[in-house]
Amino acid sequence: MRALPVVSLLSAAVLVGGVSLSAAQQGNTAKPRPEDTEVWEPVPPVVTPGENGAAPSDAIVLFDGRSLDAWVNSRDKTPAGWTVADGVLTVNKPVGNIETTRTFRNYQLHLEWRIPTAITGEGQARGNSGVFLASTGEGDAGYEVQVLDSYNNKTYVNGQAGSVYKQHIPLANPTRKPGEWQTYDIVWNAPVWNADGSLKTPAYVTVMHNGVLVQNHVELKGETVYIGQPNYDRRYDRAPIKLQSHGDPSPAISFRNIWVRELP
Repeated sequence: MRALPVVSLLSAAVLVGGVSLSAAQQGNTAKPRPEDTEVWEPVPPVVTPGENGAAPSDAIVLFDGRSLDAWVNSRDKTPAGWTVADGVLTVNKPVGNIETTRTFRNYQLHLEWRIPTAITGEGQARGNSGVFLASTGEGDAGYEVQVLDSYNNKTYVNGQAGSVYKQHIPLANPTRKPGEWQTYDIVWNAPVWNADGSLKTPAYVTVMHNGVLVQNHVELKGETVYIGQPNYDRRYDRAPIKLQSHGDPSPAISFRNIWVRELP
């Protein structure tokens, strides 16, 4: 029997992208459709956004300008004891830090803060406070985003407004003048632990300061410490959010419009 030419052997196949497909294989290859990559479920929940900085419909309001029911003193869990007047919450320095009565894991946090017009001092002694994203113990244990007057006020850059204190320098300095309201919008992803108590995944934080990205999903090295290196030495699941009453001699700063959205 005479051998068939090579061309005849290929007549029952088609080369597609350099790959030979038999006639049977061609019949099972459907042309891609837009519908192939459409996902219809699960349907995201509807959230009504707030107007003019107000909380969205699914937020937990932590301070509405009237009540401190969502907060307690960090030291002894007694009533918070800071000053509320004209819709504004002002630090009462002798009282100390306050923290939320509820605990949180991963969340989106919004708050507004104001350095008093009559601010005095310089460097770290100029309106110093902080937002501790997970208050895991006594004192200042937790993970701090710094609050400070950083408008024409020189200090170490990993301690200025918008920094993850002593860990991450902010990408920019969009601080407004004393007397003007500042905003923080923070996304917090808590650390994850293995069953044996070792760290599985570190914490991450994203911070917008006055609408400007200053921390872009940065990895935290551990809890905030004033002296030494941060580390993860406290395993926890959920924790309160804390506001700091700093011991510097400058006039007390104020907060307003604080709300949080829990994340999956």
